[in-house]
Amino acid sequence: MTSFDTSPQLNVWRALLALAVVFVMLATTGWTALRNHRETTPLQASLQSWAHGRLHGHPLPDPDTDPDRLTRFFAALTSQERVRLAQRYPLAVGNMNGTPVALRYQANRLALFQARAVERTRMHDTRLSPAGQQEAGRRMHRFESLTAPERHILAFDPDGSGRVAEVFGDLGTAERISVVVPGVDTDVLTFQRTRRTYSAPVGMAQALYRAEREASPATRTAVIAWADYTAPAGLGIDSATAMRAETGAVRLNALVRALPGSSPVSLFCHSYGSVVCGVAAHTLPGRVADIAVAGSPGMRVASASHLRTAAHVWAMRDADDWIQDVPYMEVGGLGHGADPVSSAFGARVLSARGADGHAGYFEPGTESLLNFAEIGIGAYRSVHCAHEDEACRAGLSGTATAGRA
Repeated sequence: MTSFDTSPQLNVWRALLALAVVFVMLATTGWTALRNHRETTPLQASLQSWAHGRLHGHPLPDPDTDPDRLTRFFAALTSQERVRLAQRYPLAVGNMNGTPVALRYQANRLALFQARAVERTRMHDTRLSPAGQQEAGRRMHRFESLTAPERHILAFDPDGSGRVAEVFGDLGTAERISVVVPGVDTDVLTFQRTRRTYSAPVGMAQALYRAEREASPATRTAVIAWADYTAPAGLGIDSATAMRAETGAVRLNALVRALPGSSPVSLFCHSYGSVVCGVAAHTLPGRVADIAVAGSPGMRVASASHLRTAAHVWAMRDADDWIQDVPYMEVGGLGHGADPVSSAFGARVLSARGADGHAGYFEPGTESLLNFAEIGIGAYRSVHCAHEDEACRAGLSGTATAGRA
């Protein structure tokens, strides 16, 4: 259970709001300065090595260049040349938007093997405390599980608490793509859980992928469990502000813009993930057809129209979700704005029947998951509204190509 899933923490959250000015000053001065003084990370080292690399006497392209240019660069190489680059710069290639998806999978698998070896060594490092050695063991086992041949890792960064993204389905042939954006306490160790499976990104994405296929077996879909941003840890200053969301929004926008093809994309944003999606909304490309939020503390705006997106905006909240008691306001940079399920916000409000609290929206058999699946395949006329007036379906046809709200 994550600390943001527990209602007793709400009083702490309210206290943070009351101390807005103090915390914002700290966050924008001393704390930020401390965080900026860091050693080179493995990903940064790989990117720096790539920047000095050459192929046939020519420099390699800037990894931050337009993804289309990188796609053309890799397309012009032989398969042996692509593999050689992945072997030489696995973290760089595996996280580079514009790299062919299959090559990213291959590069990240190599990077995971290397990270696993590092953690195996740290497990026996006597300079670490017993707790540190134990955490190294947990990370080693997680990295090992991610190297399984059937897993498709689209992004991986072992630095700090770790970032990772995994694909279910075939991105190259998908007619519809869904992206699950999780909330606080998401890192490489919580990316997947044995207990409370569907409260973790992998379980969420797997459940959504299965539900989409059940809802429309003929529709080719792909789902991304996207934990490729540094989420807030627990209930504190980071979860009460948009600092993490702002950096996450940049990464989310980059991901969507680099996805292959032109198939519609639907974002499913849970808890603090909805803050990320709200901040990113106005920058996202037109192929984003839907932004659906569940258990949201707010999207950093007063209304859906302020998101400045042509995508359909959907919202749901279970009746037993404690997040409804969070103050829906923004004061001095703390808090995330209006309640997305309120009538004044203007989102299309969906039923979340069966979700059972803050972490249950992706549980199989719930109306919340069924609604997500119908959105994911573009079957808008089949969604279940939260209210009897069925306003959430107003003006929509049953296909993703219909006119948007």
